[in-house]
Amino acid sequence: MLDTLIQTIEEAFNHPESGMDAAHQAFAQFLEKLESGQVRSAAPGDDGSWNCDLRVKKLILFGFRLGRLETHELGDFQFCDKHNLWPSMQNLAERRVRIVPGGTTVRRGACLKSGVTVMPPAYVNIGAFIDEGTMIDSHALVGSCAQIGKHCHISAAAQIGGVIEPVGALPVIIEDNCFIGGNCGIYESAHIHDNAVLASGTILTRSTPVFDLVHDDIIRPIDGVLHIPQNAVVVPGSRALKSDFARQNGLSAYAPLIIKYRDDKTDTSLVLEELLR
Repeated sequence: MLDTLIQTIEEAFNHPESGMDAAHQAFAQFLEKLESGQVRSAAPGDDGSWNCDLRVKKLILFGFRLGRLETHELGDFQFCDKHNLWPSMQNLAERRVRIVPGGTTVRRGACLKSGVTVMPPAYVNIGAFIDEGTMIDSHALVGSCAQIGKHCHISAAAQIGGVIEPVGALPVIIEDNCFIGGNCGIYESAHIHDNAVLASGTILTRSTPVFDLVHDDIIRPIDGVLHIPQNAVVVPGSRALKSDFARQNGLSAYAPLIIKYRDDKTDTSLVLEELLR
């Protein structure tokens, strides 16, 4: 199906005088598939490993080429964006999705599954997938193509980075039952596995080594992806720099630390999440 949509749009680019209507219809069909969760930019296989669907990102990029800039007004506010990517008008109540008033935008092509709650203001970009029962808190960003699992809590001011280009790169992935603390930043193909907890202020990128104090290990990216293990509890930390200048000036570098792995005591501290629902 995706191959057929790609072919239709490519033919329209080659013959714009006759094929643009079909291209717009094809892109609209693609957005509906994204919003329903029938297609995703990345998804787990039967063995649990995640794979990126290059066709999805290619079609998203086609959508930007197809769109034309239009200005819209809503009360005293004026917006200008591609006409085919305006905020989603999905039937949210039917799917038990709550978007609380106060400045939140969910762009076309984002999928919010049943029981998702979004507190204001927040932004969810095209291609993002947020699974059942997840809470997106105030001032949070869910970037393009980011994948978030079931029953997660994305706390206030957390930034979940997106990636459309390079097309082959995995987006940020947060698996089921994860707790992402306030002011966290997760970028550049970081992969947070089931039940992990990130304390407030933790920053993760694929160039950031993570120090596992439980196993005396340093976690580095594998094939460009930084993996945070299942049940890991990660906090911001620092490590001393070794150059003479650094020692003379008492300098250290930021270093995320795994200080424990999630247990019953950790889960007790997260019970408030269920009460909020």
